[in-house]
Amino acid sequence: MAGPVTSPGHTPRVAVVGGGPGGLYAAVLLKRLDPAREITVWERTDPDDTFGFGVVLSDETLGGIEHADPAVHAALRRHFVRWDDIDIVHRGTRQTSTGHGFAALGRRRLLRLLHERCHDLGVDLRADTEAPPPDELAAAHDLVIAADGVHSATRDRYAAVFRPRITAHRCRYIWLAADFAFDAFRFEIAETAHGIMQLHGYPYAPDASTVIVEMREEVWRAAGLDRASEKDSAARCAALFARALGGRPLRSNRSAWNVFRTVVNERWSHGNTVLLGDAAHTAHFSIGSGTKLAVEDALALAAALREHPTLDEALAAYEEERRPVVASTQRAARASLEWFEDLALHVDRPPRQFAFDLLTRSRRVTHDNLRLRDARFTGAVEREFGCPPGTPPMFTPFRLRGLTLRNRVVVSPMDMYSAVDGVPGDFHLVHLGARALGGAGLVMTEMVCVSPEGRITPGCAGLYTGPQADAWRRITDFVHSSAPGTAIGVQLGHSGRKGSTKLMWEGIDEPLPHGNWPLVAASSLRHRPDSQLPRQLGRAQLTDLRHTFVAAARRAARAGFDLLELHCAHGYLLSGFLSPLTNHRTDAYGGSLTARLRFPLEVFDAVRAVWPEERPMTVRISATDWAEGGTTAEDAVEIARAFTAHGADAVDVSTGQVVSGERPEFGRSYQTPFAERIRHEARVPVIAVGAISSWDDVNSLILAGRTDLCALARPHLYDPHWTLHAAAEQGYEGPGVHWPDPYLAGRRPPRTGRTDAPKPRLTLGT
Repeated sequence: MAGPVTSPGHTPRVAVVGGGPGGLYAAVLLKRLDPAREITVWERTDPDDTFGFGVVLSDETLGGIEHADPAVHAALRRHFVRWDDIDIVHRGTRQTSTGHGFAALGRRRLLRLLHERCHDLGVDLRADTEAPPPDELAAAHDLVIAADGVHSATRDRYAAVFRPRITAHRCRYIWLAADFAFDAFRFEIAETAHGIMQLHGYPYAPDASTVIVEMREEVWRAAGLDRASEKDSAARCAALFARALGGRPLRSNRSAWNVFRTVVNERWSHGNTVLLGDAAHTAHFSIGSGTKLAVEDALALAAALREHPTLDEALAAYEEERRPVVASTQRAARASLEWFEDLALHVDRPPRQFAFDLLTRSRRVTHDNLRLRDARFTGAVEREFGCPPGTPPMFTPFRLRGLTLRNRVVVSPMDMYSAVDGVPGDFHLVHLGARALGGAGLVMTEMVCVSPEGRITPGCAGLYTGPQADAWRRITDFVHSSAPGTAIGVQLGHSGRKGSTKLMWEGIDEPLPHGNWPLVAASSLRHRPDSQLPRQLGRAQLTDLRHTFVAAARRAARAGFDLLELHCAHGYLLSGFLSPLTNHRTDAYGGSLTARLRFPLEVFDAVRAVWPEERPMTVRISATDWAEGGTTAEDAVEIARAFTAHGADAVDVSTGQVVSGERPEFGRSYQTPFAERIRHEARVPVIAVGAISSWDDVNSLILAGRTDLCALARPHLYDPHWTLHAAAEQGYEGPGVHWPDPYLAGRRPPRTGRTDAPKPRLTLGT
């Protein structure tokens, strides 16, 4: 069955609410697939009143359009303008990157083409007409497509079912147009007396360009643009970016200053009503995805209706297909949006690095991808950064105090839960030794506990006895002798209220069924409802704990570690003092952030005093608790500043794991923006961690100036020789990586069998 047919001989009736590109294209496809359908499109405004000017579609989307309806594709192709270059203008310098391949046309023209196609197919278009209420449409039609935009009335009517989450962001923007064509996609930065403003411009016709001007809300208000009329706003923006516009004016079309809103819905359909385009989801205009997503929604919905026998199955299949695609796009759009919101973090970078940072902001364009598009530009960025010829950014050295790391890769601390009475054994020797042989610049131990009561689980390693220190010495000796040039660091910590739990694979954070030890914490608060209740530490106990950290640090120095990291993250003891969600004290160690910092800084100072002067010391923090009322990004900067002032050589920036009710925003390298902000505002080297999985990610983050070092955990569990393999895959054999002599024969990937054998010639040439 080709759609929502209810009985033999029944004529399917489809209502489309919203006459934007997504709604119109859905009508076109559904009518083309089944001419018997009665399809009505309601659009409450005149098509010439459309918001915006030009739209951008990718080659991938155009390919889908061509396959689904060649007539629409042919009409679009006649009017597209194409370009390859992106120009980035900042502080009087223009950087150009090529090879990007854009296609755009005017939004009005796109709507006219779709209107014409609808008329040709017999779709009933009702412009300047409000659609009937959603309930009436649903009762009178077999299918209702709600393509009524970001302010969807249909979505609002069924909000209890769709459960939308709408997030307003921090910038104001306005869509304008110029009566000439830029010769590239242009980004221009204006640093004004009121703050930073930016222009996004691109051609959409041989004689016209879209111009979007954007700035933070506080900048918009300081500049008086909150009081400017539509005409005045266009004139002010033209004056601000007169150089980019060649002195030409900007025109508007009912243009207004808006706040971008990210729309996410838990469900996309209700009965016979389905959301499409901005009604279902939005993605920031800086990655040019709104029209693209709506058109792709229409394609997927039409295909699902043709492929499934019932409407319920079709709508479920449509959502199942589109949701992961949309979520991926929204993550990229969110990264891009936040990059522009936080433009002040980036503007002081060298010109080419700034341009590279902008181009890779969404994490979809990467170092390797950009090198394929424009090797000349990428090579110039690498030279400006200081990469020797043929050296990927990840294989440049980095110095921390008296320690020089030969590359930027860190094996992140990973709890192994395999010690006996706190003593690291053969497992730890093999585990850490293998990763040291694998080429990373720095290998970190798991959190090494400073006391028996400071363990997370019975399997956690420690540094509170001599035999433990001797066992660690065996491991550091192996690393220094068998993997020369690789540094090994120790992470010292105390579990606090998260201790006395099962091994991870037996039940993470679950309390032990027996053999528990008493817990202490900043405040007497359980980590989970079933967790043990910790005792709040008194003054005398704080002093004792500080001495415990000092004793462990002395043992770590004698054990031969090259670097010491103090663990102040993830809800463990010292982290528990930093977060207002876990520190409810009313004495000198609770209350303000300065007071909450007091004990962690006392411990840091005491450890730094006994740690060898030439060896670096870092601190790991949770830069956000991912929970309301917890540590904020602004707090994290102040925490980093405090530790830096006390002698921290770098800050290892993680997030979360502080409270059980957290809601992290996972995604590729999702924690890096916190590291970047700390690097910029606290002026301290940072280690980025969190969903960094490829050497391309590492190169991109390092070259863009977002971090100084990248710590990877799971990739090193999957492949202990991750760094060596990254070098081999990039054809790098310089000093930034060392292949142990016994492994030299493995520098080339082995053949995989008959499939890669030379092929015989079996045909004659023509």
